[in-house]
Amino acid sequence: MKLRLMHVMSGSAVLAGAIAAAVAAPPASKVNPLRVSMLAASGSAADFLGAVEITITNTSRHTVRLPRWQLPSDYIDAKLFNVSLDGVPVQYEGPMFKRGLPQAADFAILRAGETYRTVVDLSAAYDLSRTGQYTVSFNSPLQHASTSDGAMLRQHNGLPMMAQSAPLRLWVDGSGQLDAAKGPTASASAKKPPPSGGGTVVNGVTYKGCTTTQTNTAGNAVVSARGYSENAKGYLASSTVGPRYTTWFGGYTSQRYSTASQHFVSIDGAMDQSGGQITINCGCNQSAYAYVYPTRPYEIFVCRAFWTAPLTGTDSKAGTLIHEMSHFNVVAGTDDVVYGQAGARQLAISDPAAALNNADSHEYFAENTPSQN
Repeated sequence: MKLRLMHVMSGSAVLAGAIAAAVAAPPASKVNPLRVSMLAASGSAADFLGAVEITITNTSRHTVRLPRWQLPSDYIDAKLFNVSLDGVPVQYEGPMFKRGLPQAADFAILRAGETYRTVVDLSAAYDLSRTGQYTVSFNSPLQHASTSDGAMLRQHNGLPMMAQSAPLRLWVDGSGQLDAAKGPTASASAKKPPPSGGGTVVNGVTYKGCTTTQTNTAGNAVVSARGYSENAKGYLASSTVGPRYTTWFGGYTSQRYSTASQHFVSIDGAMDQSGGQITINCGCNQSAYAYVYPTRPYEIFVCRAFWTAPLTGTDSKAGTLIHEMSHFNVVAGTDDVVYGQAGARQLAISDPAAALNNADSHEYFAENTPSQN
């Protein structure tokens, strides 16, 4: 991701654990220092061709440090925008990654008064082919973001602050947008997933670009993931509401419990496919664990962190497959609200509905490490 900076002038046991963590946690910022604005980058609001210009300004007196994937870029690799057509959400079609804790090289720096600006072609990850009134907003969770005085960008409930823009209303002529995308000046961000097909089927799973060792390793992960999904489905089918459930999905309501149960019925059914439907693609060389395109089941691109992860346990190979399988719209359609066990625990306490939409929450429930009833 290329940063372009410009100086501007700026005018139960779960509860006990949460309390202990809050006492030990760094202080939270009282206000969000990031101001976000967005406008149509080509044409006008009445003649929109898919590109928006995003401007994010650090309005504080302190430097802000945040993971690069929380910033928009000319290549869309995270679901950072909410897009709707005439009030109906438009599906996100770009990649969704499982990421670990950010390392030093993963952070971007915005000094006091500095602005980050980029142009994003939304048609690379959202279907803008239909004519109508679109509403677009930028909405990025600032997990692990902090200011140079040591304050974390957290809300009062412990969840990450959000970098948000005001909703932008745009009229799209679907035919014109498609013509623009086909033209020679179409944005490089309109990178589509590689074509389906090909690969070698081994024990009912398709492998693409994998060595024999990688095929064997990933095959063991598939077997373990099937065990995880079966166990999780069985726990929920028994109507158990123990610490295992409340830690990752929060307080009980019949509706939320039913949603969790249905998710794991779907995840287990998808994991149990044995006719080559599941595809493990070993072609990713990024530092993340894995990624998928949610509208294209059931291909999982495994990346560098996947190969160094343990087979089972926290953030394991098997758990990664559960995480990614939950993203597919035909399975559970989860998002990446927060990453990591600490973030997922806080999400369950503060926003159980969001926990049911969080892929890592599903992974940690399935991994059940450390074991809970």
